[in-house]
Amino acid sequence: MRTAILALAVLGLVAGCGDDAPAPAADVPSSTAIADPALERVVAGWPLPAMLPGSALPDLVAVDGDRLLLSWINSQPGRRHIFQFSSYDLAGARWETAPATIAVGNSMFVNWADTPHIMATADGALWAHWLQKNGDAPAAYDVVLAVSRDGGRRWSEPVRPHADGTRTEHGFVSMWPQPQDGLGIAWLDGRNTAGAHAAGGVGADGAMTLRATSFDAGLRGGAEVEIDASVCDCCQTSAAVTARGPLLVYRGRTAGEVRDILATRLDGDAWTPPKPVHADGWEMAACPVNGPAVAAHGEAAVVGWYTAASGEPEVRVAHSADAGDSFAAPVVLDAGDAVHGRVAVALDPAQAWILWLREDGEGQSLWLSRRSPDLATEYQRLEVARLAGRGRGTGFPQLAVAGGVAHVVWTDAVDGVASLHGARIVPR
Repeated sequence: MRTAILALAVLGLVAGCGDDAPAPAADVPSSTAIADPALERVVAGWPLPAMLPGSALPDLVAVDGDRLLLSWINSQPGRRHIFQFSSYDLAGARWETAPATIAVGNSMFVNWADTPHIMATADGALWAHWLQKNGDAPAAYDVVLAVSRDGGRRWSEPVRPHADGTRTEHGFVSMWPQPQDGLGIAWLDGRNTAGAHAAGGVGADGAMTLRATSFDAGLRGGAEVEIDASVCDCCQTSAAVTARGPLLVYRGRTAGEVRDILATRLDGDAWTPPKPVHADGWEMAACPVNGPAVAAHGEAAVVGWYTAASGEPEVRVAHSADAGDSFAAPVVLDAGDAVHGRVAVALDPAQAWILWLREDGEGQSLWLSRRSPDLATEYQRLEVARLAGRGRGTGFPQLAVAGGVAHVVWTDAVDGVASLHGARIVPR
């Protein structure tokens, strides 16, 4: 049983951290949207502007409750990768911008799990990050960041938040707004890993680290801060702004290979000591490439994650009432060999939303649980879509909630064909 669990957990993992996203093909298979009028919900197809075959790696964020930002990368055979975005007007229920290009380049690093992000700050600026190769090694790439102050028509020259200059892995980024229209950014940093993994090093020397910095409105960077000296090599990080500052969650890594989810909050100018969201005690010899997700509203926060600490894959979610200083015991949302994880979460005053993937003999399916804000009561559980793809090709689904309506975007891929799909979930 443990062998089967390990095989599932490391599906395309450590060795797959640097693999490129699935290549596109001419015909794009369609996911099947699920709708059942007998249930108290509506799942409606949501047409997306990313229509070209090869569109994948989505990011979806809500902005001030009145619009959504969707970004993605389009990859065509024999062409350069194109990083694009579009803006959706919630009041008008329409895409208010045609796909606009953020960056283009042959040297762009495109990966199924380490994806670009976009966000907006209160001054109307748009910020975007992506990954850029910095050497010939498969995992040699940098984080680069750019800003636009004219709605995304023109973007600044990209800058790097890290100044180490090593040809190692830098990625798995989280971003959040800072005061005075600045930006905070955290990433996994491999500067200490050069030549160390072959010797089996896991301590401060040879381990992946978690680092953060900030940028002001003029794209001037602050000092780098090392938050954690040893973290899981290629699990996503996630950040949300609480009433007491940005809350950052990630998968840690101890010398004994325990890879539990940790949380830290930026309290003034310093990060609080990282603490487990829950002491799962998951001993895992490889990176599961299945990081946590966090959402916040006021001092409330929810964190969702994947683990196999109990002896089988699970999706867990935990609630905090004090901006991440402590968390209640987790709720197990789903368990069993079919659980794939890749969790996304959202939180508003009325409810918490948790999205995750399953995969069984019939293929993949995308599920959503809508619960009370404290997670104690489940209001609805529904299957959002059935996917044609399997494995890594479907990437990580995205979830954003505004006005009590959930918007979901996911990648489907079969036989090298990548495509983006969307749905809106309106609770009744």
